[in-house]
Amino acid sequence: MATTKQKKAARKNLEKARSAGTKRRKGAKSSHANALSTADKNDLPTKVFAFPDERKEPLNDAKHVRNAIARFDQVEGVSDAERDRAWKRIKKAAKKYEIEIEASSWRDLMKGGRAGGATKGSDTKKTASKKLSGKKHDGKRRSGT
Repeated sequence: MATTKQKKAARKNLEKARSAGTKRRKGAKSSHANALSTADKNDLPTKVFAFPDERKEPLNDAKHVRNAIARFDQVEGVSDAERDRAWKRIKKAAKKYEIEIEASSWRDLMKGGRAGGATKGSDTKKTASKKLSGKKHDGKRRSGT
């Protein structure tokens, strides 16, 4: 059971928390410099996103355009046609915000990424274990002794 002193301290803490929470309103800057709040992201029109159907990768400023390029290979569950359209949107936004893109195609960004990465028929486990151990992998399991 809480004492009267504890209850008083708890009420005081609640009042502080409530007063601090009312200072931040919609449209206020978050603690991250140009980060979009969820509400701000939801208010953006669909055409501002690289992947509008999924509402992924907003292109509303230079920072977000650079981020969309960097994370392009991490977007999963989209077709090549959707990636083509997204790449056109990213290139258009990059031109608007004067950002240079080194990659000539979105396929250049997919090399080694999550969504791209290994092609069918490649044995990435053997390759990875060769790199880690520095030895040839003969496919046999070894005991931990």
